[in-house]
Amino acid sequence: MKKLTAKETASITRELKNKTVLITGGAGSVGAVLTKHILDYPVKSVRVLDIDEHALFVLKRKLKDKRLRLLLGNILDKERIEMAFKKADVIIHAAAIKNIEISEFNPIETIDVNINGTVNLIKAAIRSNPKKFINVSTDKAANSSTLYGATKQLCEKVTSWAGKHIEETKFASVRFGNVMETRGNVFEVWEEEAKNGNPLSITDPNMTRYFFHIDEAADFVLRCIPLANEGEVFVPEMESFSIKDLADKISKKHRVIGLRPGEKLSEILISDEEKKKAKKIDGMWIIYPDNYDLKV
Repeated sequence: MKKLTAKETASITRELKNKTVLITGGAGSVGAVLTKHILDYPVKSVRVLDIDEHALFVLKRKLKDKRLRLLLGNILDKERIEMAFKKADVIIHAAAIKNIEISEFNPIETIDVNINGTVNLIKAAIRSNPKKFINVSTDKAANSSTLYGATKQLCEKVTSWAGKHIEETKFASVRFGNVMETRGNVFEVWEEEAKNGNPLSITDPNMTRYFFHIDEAADFVLRCIPLANEGEVFVPEMESFSIKDLADKISKKHRVIGLRPGEKLSEILISDEEKKKAKKIDGMWIIYPDNYDLKV
């Protein structure tokens, strides 16, 4: 994915200057890097709401910025959300239960956090009127086949609904594939297996996945903040990689473990149906909500 241009950086600066930004799940892998990138702009403050106390502790020690505000809390706690939203200008929602196997085995908790938690945040936004609300999604929402993907698809839909009907706040979603440096991904598993001299676990030799780096993910979220207007879903062009080829770079010894329940052999970034209501510009697709006039 291309780097931010000077024009895009200037646009992001105008959006964030002297603003208070709230990031849910901001101490997670992508959230922490996003927090760091946002602090490179002239923001008033960055509030990080996260349920992981230790991750907040690590983030504070790593960034050491007086504009950083660490909020320990759960997006299911409506009163905590109300406090976190007070006078916030930009909301970036990255909190979620993401692991496919854990979410499949814990469907009630996954639905509660991913869907009800998102609804809580949107309701809080309707009451507090921030300028922008960005929902962070995943390619697994496109033609979803897993519980995690289904919950994220619903989160996109409710965010688009808000974008179409709530005038005071501009809502949108960003959707991208896998991020190489996130915790709990296949690279972490492979690293441990290689360290112990074991063959690398691959689900299927023919599996492909979209990947990019964590700084690219953070920059893409920032790039979309000025573009958010009416419930759009922004999807970057990404490179698709063979899982076997990626594993070969670490070790030639593999063991095939098979697909997990609901897991696809290949993911897609955008469905054929979504392409009918999307435009492709500057290395991304913009999927417009239903009833959006693409001729305008």
